[in-house]
Amino acid sequence: MSTRRTHPVRAVLAATALVAVVLGGCATQAPDAGARVAPAPAAVGAAAPAAVECTDATTSYAPTTGTEVTAGSTMAAIRDRGHLLVGVSADTLRMGARNPFTGQIEGFDIDVARQVAQAILGNPDAIRFRVITAGDRLPVLQEHEVDLVVRAFTINCERWQDIAFSAEYFTAGQKVLVSTESDAQGIDDLSGQRVCAPDGTTTLERLEQYDVEAVGALTHSACLALFQQGRVDAITGDDTVLAGFVAQDPYARVVGEAFSAEPYGVGVAADQVDLVRFVNAVLDGMKADGTWTQVYDRWLGEALGPAPAPPTSVYGRS
Repeated sequence: MSTRRTHPVRAVLAATALVAVVLGGCATQAPDAGARVAPAPAAVGAAAPAAVECTDATTSYAPTTGTEVTAGSTMAAIRDRGHLLVGVSADTLRMGARNPFTGQIEGFDIDVARQVAQAILGNPDAIRFRVITAGDRLPVLQEHEVDLVVRAFTINCERWQDIAFSAEYFTAGQKVLVSTESDAQGIDDLSGQRVCAPDGTTTLERLEQYDVEAVGALTHSACLALFQQGRVDAITGDDTVLAGFVAQDPYARVVGEAFSAEPYGVGVAADQVDLVRFVNAVLDGMKADGTWTQVYDRWLGEALGPAPAPPTSVYGRS
C-alpha cells in the first residue's frame, strides 16, 4: 500500500474520478444499442476466418472491392438496418470519452468509427455507440452484439483466435503514470508497489513480467480513482490513455520509455471478413488523403507531439 500523502486537491479529483466511473458505467444507450445483432450474411466468396496459428499479429485481410457496398454483404445488411453499431470507451480522454458539456462521445477512436459509418451509410452520424469495458471487447463481437469494436484494441495472436482485426490504425506504447511526488522514472523503479491496469487488457498481463503488485480494475477511470485515493502507486497503460489522465490530474506525470508496442486495430467478428476488408479500405483512404493526420492533430497532437506517419497497413491473410 502506498504511504504517500494525498494532496487536498487530489482528494477532490478522486471524488470526481469516482463519479466519472459511476456515470460511465450508467451511460444512457441509444434505443436497441445493447440488443443482440443478428449476424449478417457473409459476402459471397469471403475468405475464411484466420486460422488459430498467428505468425504476424498485425496481418489482416486486404481490401478487395474498396468501399463499395455489394449486395448480400455484411455492409449491405448494416445499410439496410440504417445505422452502424460500435463498441467504444466513454472514459478514455482523447480516444473515446463523453464530453460533459455536449453529452456526445468523442475522440480519435470515435472519428475512426465515424469514417466507417460515412463509407457504409453516407452519414458519419448514422452510428450508435455501445459503451463497453476493456473486458467486454471480445464477447460483444463473438455474440454479434456490435458490428465493430473501436476501443484502443491491441492486435495480438491470442485475440486473433476469437475475432478478426483490421490492419493497424495507430501505434501506442505502454508507459506508467505516477504522482509528481514520486521519484520513479519508469516501471523498473516501482518494485513492490501497487500498479493498476484494467481487467482484460494486455497491459495488466504484462505486469507479470515485473516485480510489482498488479491491481486490476474495471476501467481506466477506476484505476485513476484508486490512484487519486492513494490506494495504488501507479497506473500502467498506453501512452494515449495516460496522456488523458495527465490532463485531468495536475499531480500526475507519465514517466519512462515505452516498454511495449501496442498496435491498435478495429475489432470485427471472425465470420465477417468482408467487413474487415471494407474497414481496411476505409483506413487506407484515411491514411492516404490526410484524414488520419487531421484526426491525430485534433485529438493527440497537443499531448503526444507532431503526427508521425500513419502505420503501414499489413495484409496477407487469405
